[in-house]
Amino acid sequence: MATAAAVCGSALVAAPAHAAPASPVTSVNALASLTAKQRAARQKARARTAIAYAYKQIGDPYRYGGTGPGSWDCSGLAGGSWRKAGVKLPRTTQQIYRAVHFKVSWKGAVAGDLLFFYGGRTHMGIYVGHGYMIHAPGSGRHVRKVKLNSYYKRNFNGAVRPGY
Repeated sequence: MATAAAVCGSALVAAPAHAAPASPVTSVNALASLTAKQRAARQKARARTAIAYAYKQIGDPYRYGGTGPGSWDCSGLAGGSWRKAGVKLPRTTQQIYRAVHFKVSWKGAVAGDLLFFYGGRTHMGIYVGHGYMIHAPGSGRHVRKVKLNSYYKRNFNGAVRPGY
């Protein structure tokens, strides 16, 4: 007598009695979480690269439409920093917010996340951790690191995590 059965058009054959036991089946969720862990580790490494690049730009002048090197506007600085980390972002603050699908809350922000401010998301900075961000503040000013005080919290209008 044969030990095969037809199931959904395919044949299942029983293993011989002397065969080694099958290895445990890895669940789809375990594979997905492993992939998520790998993606998170890759994103974290990229964020470190983007932050290191942003730190090197401190002191550079603000220039409207500036994409560096040497002068920056807020979205140019974010785009240039993440480009150095291997992630291409669109040009403007609104385009960046729409293009990056991993959204983050104020409390959920981690180093490397991009923080957006004001009603039209017209300004942004790179969160560097411990309550600070690096940004290009505006005309006549220079790229700098600032403490995220109550002013920024009141004007916060979303955050994204690039490179994920």
